[in-house]
Amino acid sequence: MELQVEEENNKKNASSAPGFNKKRAEGRDRNDAPKNLQLKLRKLNPVNTISYLQILGTGMDTQDTSPSVLLFFDKQRFIFNAGEGLQRFCTEHKIRLSKIDHIFLSRVCSETAGGLPGLLLTLAGIGEEGMSVKIWGPSDLKYLVDAMGSFIPSAAMVHTKSFGGTDETTVLAGCKQLDNPIVLVDDEVVKISAIILQPHRFERQALSPSEALNSSNGKNKPAAKPGDMSVVYICELPEINGKFDPDKAKALGLRPGPKYRQLQLGNPVQSDRQNITIHPSDVMGPSVPGPIVLLVDCPTESHLESLLSVQSLTNYYNQEGGKCVTCVVHLSPASVVSCSDYQKWMKKFGSAQHIMAGHEKKNVDIPILKASARIASRLNYVCPQFFPAPGFLSDLDHDFSELGPLASSENSFSESSKVISAENLLKFTLRPYAHLGLDRSCTPTTVASTQIIDDLLSEIPEVVEAAHHVSQLWQQDNQKKEDLVPAADRNTMIEEPWLGDSSVPSCLENIRRDDLEIVLLGTGSSQPSKYRNVSSIYINLFSKGGLLLDCGEGTLGQLKRRYGVSGADDIVRALRCIWISHIHADHHTGLARILALRRELLKGVPHEPVLVVGPRQLKRYLDAYQRLEELDMLFLDCKHTTAASLDAFENGSDPKNNNREVTASKVDSTLFARGSRMQSLWKRPGSPVDKDAIYPILERFRGVIQEAGLKSLISFPVVHCPQAFGVVLNAAERTSTSGKVIPGWKVVYSGDTRPCPELIEAARGATVLIHEATFEEAMVEEAIAKNHSTTSEAIEMGNSADVYRIILTHFSQRYPKIPVVDEAHMHKTCVAFDMMSVNVADLPVVPKVLPYLKMLFRNEMIVDESDDVVDDAVSSAY
Repeated sequence: MELQVEEENNKKNASSAPGFNKKRAEGRDRNDAPKNLQLKLRKLNPVNTISYLQILGTGMDTQDTSPSVLLFFDKQRFIFNAGEGLQRFCTEHKIRLSKIDHIFLSRVCSETAGGLPGLLLTLAGIGEEGMSVKIWGPSDLKYLVDAMGSFIPSAAMVHTKSFGGTDETTVLAGCKQLDNPIVLVDDEVVKISAIILQPHRFERQALSPSEALNSSNGKNKPAAKPGDMSVVYICELPEINGKFDPDKAKALGLRPGPKYRQLQLGNPVQSDRQNITIHPSDVMGPSVPGPIVLLVDCPTESHLESLLSVQSLTNYYNQEGGKCVTCVVHLSPASVVSCSDYQKWMKKFGSAQHIMAGHEKKNVDIPILKASARIASRLNYVCPQFFPAPGFLSDLDHDFSELGPLASSENSFSESSKVISAENLLKFTLRPYAHLGLDRSCTPTTVASTQIIDDLLSEIPEVVEAAHHVSQLWQQDNQKKEDLVPAADRNTMIEEPWLGDSSVPSCLENIRRDDLEIVLLGTGSSQPSKYRNVSSIYINLFSKGGLLLDCGEGTLGQLKRRYGVSGADDIVRALRCIWISHIHADHHTGLARILALRRELLKGVPHEPVLVVGPRQLKRYLDAYQRLEELDMLFLDCKHTTAASLDAFENGSDPKNNNREVTASKVDSTLFARGSRMQSLWKRPGSPVDKDAIYPILERFRGVIQEAGLKSLISFPVVHCPQAFGVVLNAAERTSTSGKVIPGWKVVYSGDTRPCPELIEAARGATVLIHEATFEEAMVEEAIAKNHSTTSEAIEMGNSADVYRIILTHFSQRYPKIPVVDEAHMHKTCVAFDMMSVNVADLPVVPKVLPYLKMLFRNEMIVDESDDVVDDAVSSAY
């Protein structure tokens, strides 16, 4: 009887709970079905009026990813390299993604290809039919395509084309067959070829035929690895015939008509009045040579040896009968460019213009994303406590004097060799021929923060008073601290009691500023925009390291903007754990770049692999991706970090217990509350879980959590898509200076979700709830269709769970600067902005600051950024 009453109550609760899209939660939403994506067909113009090369400065200010290069024609666009941030960069500078025809990768790695997944998904979501782009790369590209297949529809990747080869025969033969240029594109406007570079160490290991035969049995096999290939691209524009001279044609007996056209096309014709054959050279002016551009990516000195030995490049050196190269763009790092052999090789191109596009410190002080940098400066003026000054300022203080080897290498060339450093949006005009050469008309200049603030004061004079009021919020609380602390102890006291507020939870009593800081690195949804990057939260535990909750594209760049280039490197080294909520691309495509950088930073240093906790689909992606780059990580399924799962494994950890397996169904069936409408989605036969494989990882997980000063990290299921989770971080208890035991704080992150009982239960009594608020209250139907939450629903979740503070994030990009919120329910809530840094000691002030921040965005609640911003309702792949 009691069981029947309980089931009826559960049904009532389920029927009264907010609606959700069950098919989407199960991964069966028809709107998510792949489209038959088509390439764009364009009518080419052989005689282009405009053609140029342009540096797209992704990563120039943050040193985190490779710059891209745009090759522009009237009817075609080519981009070389697509590192993280490319899509956001194009939005900022109004470069329409729908106009891009081809993307070429100089290497296949996170540095050069980190922006591809988001770019492909955005193109797939444009219009009814979606769009695609042709992607070229060395044969390693197939490994990246295999990896991305874990979360990107195959239809979006059918136009990927790889070239070259990595089979054993190729490597053992010293890659000689890759020496010749491989023609990729050859049409009326350009011919693009590729030359493969392999690290020269593999050529040194070239074996005799008998040794090669043994190597097939696993002996003496060279350690060739996908991802080691790099490419030199050669772009050759066709020669343009000289101007037709009608007077010469008449003098040779030609009447105006079709024969004029034949001569202009290069065909000889018979004279109408004379018995002679007229050749094009008789009536045409001197032809204009076609410019030749080289893009060189030589990442290591081992690749340099290979580059120096490429015989097919001798045709492009400055020698009699050779082709004349107009411009060389060097993507090679300064460590390689500074080598004397590399500089001697550069001089072989004679008078060619050299543009050095490797990472240089001199570009750090010019923000690539000027719109977001401007917003950050304005926020910093109003509330520097939550919006510290950008980290690159500290880099300039002690790093700017070290411009790296490239500065001296430039000086080592004569003026005739024309070597310059790349700048963001720098152009090199190819046509019209009369304008051949550099064009700096688009390159940005440094805008002093003082100028930004002067503009702000002119636009909103009352912001001065607002900033004063905000500073008083901290002064008032500091005064309360002064009143409560004996004068003799004030100089040594570094704790923040906030004892004057009776509503402050006990966990914040005597809290230290070096205990916890929540840094919102990315607060937008679906795709990056001018003002908001995609999801990522850094949990700064100071001396105990840190954690990342979600890791969308551009996370590393955001860390570098917040903490500076070297400061961000320190943070990456000290990462304890990276937790990923679900498989949608805007939550994890920055992960590979972070992991690859951490591996590089810790090379040669004793360390443990970083722990990655995420949905099982993410493991498929990471396992496939590691064929390209070693990521030095240990993976744990979110499912194994739920409270029920951890209990199940804990109870089964007795060495005397001979039961070596725990069935997944025992864990899965307890993910959702009994009677929940979502519980049925997990009631399916579970595959066996090998305890011998899982227990060592769980032991490492427990150790990591303890080292971070946490009592627990617990995942819980939410309603969004298959294998979607939220997370609870519980801090360990601490003891005050007087010996009092103080409970630890509790931070909850919702991930992407509809309102659900599991979230309320997990967030019960939390110190901070970070909740997604994709849509405004009036768009509840869209929220249900996409299994997201509205701002009012997110606040209601926090109120139902009796949390102390709510931080709203993951806003639709239709609200580029600030979302629409109901002021009536914001007494414990704040809206997140990119780079917002909330110290646990400042939580009492959080809701009081929002009204002052909103002053900065008057009349800017909803703004369409560009034609290429895709609505959340269309971009269903996220």
